[in-house]
Amino acid sequence: MINQASIILKNVFGFDQFRESQEAIIDNVLHRRNTLAIMPTGGGKSLCYQIPGSVFDGLTIVISPLISLMQDQVRQLNELAIPACVLNSSLSDSDYQNNLDALKQQQIKLLFLAPETALQTNILALLTNCDVACIAIDEAHCISEWGHDFRPEYRQLNRLIECFPKAVCIALTATATPRVREDIKQQLNIAQSSEYISSFDRPNLFISVLPKDNPYLQCKHFVEQHPEQSGIIYCQSRKGVDELTAKLQQDGFSVLPYHAGLSSIKRNDYQERFIRDDVNIIVATIAFGMGINKPDVRYVLHYDLPKNIEGYYQQIGRAGRDGLDAECLLLFGYGDTGKIRFFIDQMSNEQEKRLANMHLNQMLALAEAEDCRRTPLLAYFGEKSAKENCANCDNCTNQGKEKSDLTVAAQKFLSCVHRTGQRFGSSHIIDVLRGSSAEKVLQNQHNLLSTYNIGNEFNKKQWMALARQLIQKGFLNQEPQYGGLKLTQKAGEVLKGKVPFFALLQQPVATTSHTSKSFVNSGDQQLVAILKADRKRLADAANLPPYAIFSDRTLNEMAYYFPHTLENLLRIHGVGQAKLDKYGEHFLKLICDYCLENDIQEVANSQTASKTTASKTSSNANSRSVEIVDAYQKGQSISSLATQFKVKDGTIINHLYRYVLDGHKFAQAQLLLQQTGLSQSNIDSALAAFAEHSHERLKPVFDSLNETVSYDQLHLLRIYYVSQLIK
Repeated sequence: MINQASIILKNVFGFDQFRESQEAIIDNVLHRRNTLAIMPTGGGKSLCYQIPGSVFDGLTIVISPLISLMQDQVRQLNELAIPACVLNSSLSDSDYQNNLDALKQQQIKLLFLAPETALQTNILALLTNCDVACIAIDEAHCISEWGHDFRPEYRQLNRLIECFPKAVCIALTATATPRVREDIKQQLNIAQSSEYISSFDRPNLFISVLPKDNPYLQCKHFVEQHPEQSGIIYCQSRKGVDELTAKLQQDGFSVLPYHAGLSSIKRNDYQERFIRDDVNIIVATIAFGMGINKPDVRYVLHYDLPKNIEGYYQQIGRAGRDGLDAECLLLFGYGDTGKIRFFIDQMSNEQEKRLANMHLNQMLALAEAEDCRRTPLLAYFGEKSAKENCANCDNCTNQGKEKSDLTVAAQKFLSCVHRTGQRFGSSHIIDVLRGSSAEKVLQNQHNLLSTYNIGNEFNKKQWMALARQLIQKGFLNQEPQYGGLKLTQKAGEVLKGKVPFFALLQQPVATTSHTSKSFVNSGDQQLVAILKADRKRLADAANLPPYAIFSDRTLNEMAYYFPHTLENLLRIHGVGQAKLDKYGEHFLKLICDYCLENDIQEVANSQTASKTTASKTSSNANSRSVEIVDAYQKGQSISSLATQFKVKDGTIINHLYRYVLDGHKFAQAQLLLQQTGLSQSNIDSALAAFAEHSHERLKPVFDSLNETVSYDQLHLLRIYYVSQLIK
């Protein structure tokens, strides 16, 4: 079955190969083994259920908490000729009923539902009459009470799973700590061997932190470095969103706000305008982004400090989902820390308060990191960074930072942790070092220790920064529930003076600015602009976001390789059979016209699929073409075949054309001539034009005939012409 999955990957989605872990995950699901997939945002999670959903005979149910994400995926799947639908309150009564009817008639392959909808009695009754083959649970961290976004209705999904014991279950998430992963596996009966963890690293994201000095000017300067590109700016509060949006609008930027204080109508409208490239920038609270699958977001700016690493990771994960370079900047000011701690102090549950403080400290460790920023980011998810220098964060690319020898200060801190019994958190250790008369210090008689009042060379903020770096560098372990600190084996080396400790106590001002790298194959930007403009026009006419037609990466490759034939267009990343059938001739004409005007030749494309994959794809395509040709030669019309196969007339014609291109003789070629409705003299002129100008492009033939023969007629005549060349 994985062979069939590979064919769908190329034929339908237009990708030559699977990304990391995708093939193993899909194979596990196709063998009907419950599966947990931990993959980074933008790492290709959706294909892990979309492809099995296309392979399985029955229905695949996809559980997602976000209406916008469900609608977006349904639109994209339908564009790929994969029948999918959603059932939720956003649909009109007629659309809802149409979707119900399609489900009852077994015309749907993937059904998207919110968890609360899936558990409704009437929906469960409907689904029990369907052949449910697979249940996919997206954002699966919502299942776990230890997750950062726990949702009680997710905890009840076992009711849905129990209703369909033969259905395989796949749970997917981008952010899950080891504890959350164990909880998900237990809840969904997933074996240890069926857990797949991809690297959490997103190597195409440049990560940087700047001290928050003049935040608006810093923000403005950053946005100006990304003209006409899509970006998201995150703020902590609704007020902050509104104020920043107003300033940016006054300075002429294309920007809209997004937060929970806006009406749902406005939120949906603003989000849709961003997705459709009608506006470049969204300024938002964390309420925005969870349901966004826009692949061409080129930057994410955090105007304020996030509360935790999981939130930060998810938010920067909105950038560069197409695999191209994107930039993530955090403006870091200690004033933001105070605001977050104020809200934490309002919590009544002591355990929640401790966890929130621990999460904040981990976020601060990332913001204050003096070495590679990916080290604390990946460590949070239990992954060790593969490189000491990632070459794609500000710390790894800026060598101008001077560290101080803080060995004595580190010894004081580690010694105090030891002398207080290795069970207290950073705040208490610092109180002891700074000679505090706090009740907790006196009650434990820590004012009598030799480390009491020996640390007044630093203020509390500086000591906290030092503590975070000791944890980050592995000299201390922090107990997750209560935050108590324990010495590691490495700490002994520092205490004995065998290993020095160098660090920074405050974030230095960056001395260089990052310049985004260009595309791997940077296409002709004038042609890219032409393709984008036409993509936008087509998308608006079809009520789709532009990326649902072709991604920026796809257009960029088109403008690099300048394909002149449908066969070569199919080799471009992101061009599958469905997209080729629908848009191939249109985009090919734009490319060929541009090349003709600018005397540009096609560039050989080495980024083709392997011979094995190509032969599988060709074999699959040929089998359908043979079926269509056979029916056509038995007398079925093109329009009746289009209705039978649920495609457009042009798709049937493309299958006939590919059939003869593969070297098959057309036995009933005269049918094609009759179908054109042309006189014999017009047919003879057209065939002579093909002989003179070649059959690979229609425009030269069309022009040479003074536009007297339509493109639809030329399509049929070309098939006849190529068929006659075959011996």
